[in-house]
Amino acid sequence: MHTNCDKTRSNIMAYFNRIGYKGSTNVSLKTLSQLQECHIYTVPYENLDILNGVPLSLEIPNLFDKIVTRNRGGYCFELNTLFGWLLQSLGFEVTNYFARFWRDEPSTPAKRRHQVLGVKVEDVHYLCDVGVGGLSPLRPIKITNALVNEQNGEYYKLEHDTYFGWILYEKKRGQWCKIYSFTEEPQLSQDYITTSFWCENAEDSPFTKRAKVAIRTTIGRNTIADNEFRIFTPEGVRVFVPKTLKEYNKALYTHFGITMNDKLL
Repeated sequence: MHTNCDKTRSNIMAYFNRIGYKGSTNVSLKTLSQLQECHIYTVPYENLDILNGVPLSLEIPNLFDKIVTRNRGGYCFELNTLFGWLLQSLGFEVTNYFARFWRDEPSTPAKRRHQVLGVKVEDVHYLCDVGVGGLSPLRPIKITNALVNEQNGEYYKLEHDTYFGWILYEKKRGQWCKIYSFTEEPQLSQDYITTSFWCENAEDSPFTKRAKVAIRTTIGRNTIADNEFRIFTPEGVRVFVPKTLKEYNKALYTHFGITMNDKLL
């Protein structure tokens, strides 16, 4: 007879296999950093279920089935919820936060529609996030004011604002630009349900209009906007639009590892 501990251990190992993680399970900054980086390189950001009218679930068994068992991706509420479960199962102290997503927001200040994780390791608090479609930190960011983090040639920092809390910045063309902001008010899992429902169903939601798919690669990024695939490498960007559903699904699998079972987009 299998116990809950056996089931959790089995699920953790399946998760590790999904993201290609072969490191330690010790509760340490090194483990946390490696898990986050592995996740970002292997699990795509995507909104394809929303476009296909498939209701999202933020329940752990359903997320595990989608992301680990069926090799899919998701958006912030899905990806960070399941990643937070993994970290907690390993013994990390995790707190869920709500964030305002500023990047590419036409109307600011941005509404709260993004989930991020606060993780405490050896009495130090870090920001962790595996749920951003664009460029974002590959590894945890220490939650402290104005500390510049260089990660693989990218630069990030947090600055504290009296109203919006911590603002995550990225350096682009010599300028510091907002990605998102968050306050350190703990959130429960049910606190994300209504916002996720808005993201799935609202007319002015950015997730209901076109495909948003993205994943990091060891040499760049792969993205989809509408039906246009963009493959970023050091040599440049290859852009193509599949002519048929069969070609689209083949490219989806090749560049993102996603199988959609011939769903129409």
